[in-house]
Amino acid sequence: MPTALITGASRGLGKSTAKLFASAGWDLLLIARDEDALDQLSIDLSPTGSSVLYRPLDLSKPNLISPAIEDLINDGQVPEVLINNAGVAWTGDLLSMSLEKWEWLMQVNLTSVFQVCSSVVPLMRNKGGLIVNVSSHASRNAFSQWGAYCVSKAALSSFTKCLAEEERKHLIRACTLTLGAVNTSLWDTETVQSNFDREAMLSEDDVAAELLHLAQQPSHLVVEDLTLMPAVGKF
Repeated sequence: MPTALITGASRGLGKSTAKLFASAGWDLLLIARDEDALDQLSIDLSPTGSSVLYRPLDLSKPNLISPAIEDLINDGQVPEVLINNAGVAWTGDLLSMSLEKWEWLMQVNLTSVFQVCSSVVPLMRNKGGLIVNVSSHASRNAFSQWGAYCVSKAALSSFTKCLAEEERKHLIRACTLTLGAVNTSLWDTETVQSNFDREAMLSEDDVAAELLHLAQQPSHLVVEDLTLMPAVGKF
């Protein structure tokens, strides 16, 4: 079976993606903060026959990332696909944001992706692989009250392009899944205030299906940036 490593896997989009990949015959390496939720997810996925290994990891703590990823891969195997899905948001006037919150958001949305890739990608070079970084159309647009999030996602998209260029010689592909608004638990977090119509948003299952589609592309082909938006409007 092929193996996928998914961050932010204990809830929301990451959880839906893990379920879909397991049902499609993939073994899984899972990362998230909530150990109890990861344990329950591994139990729920046991009927699929997929191997599910996980490590609890808070991606806002940079010193913990490399050891946890290395430990997880040592217990499993090098993944063919890495999905950097974990992310956070903060809403409010850009310059009213504390430095502490700015650094927290940049660490989770951008720097942790660099760290995870730094641990995983060199191991992929022996046989090639695919990295999918989950971004947002906020990377291409300016939204009031979402400034730091926009900046982090714009930087993530640029990081992905540079990574793809450098790793091409190792047969490693990197792509960005650029999303409009998705109805996930992100909207329920204490750092986000919004009143969008969540029923009109993309569903987690919609996005998980696109992630599986990207993962199943032949190794001689790469979708550099796939944009998925709700049909009802640009949000």
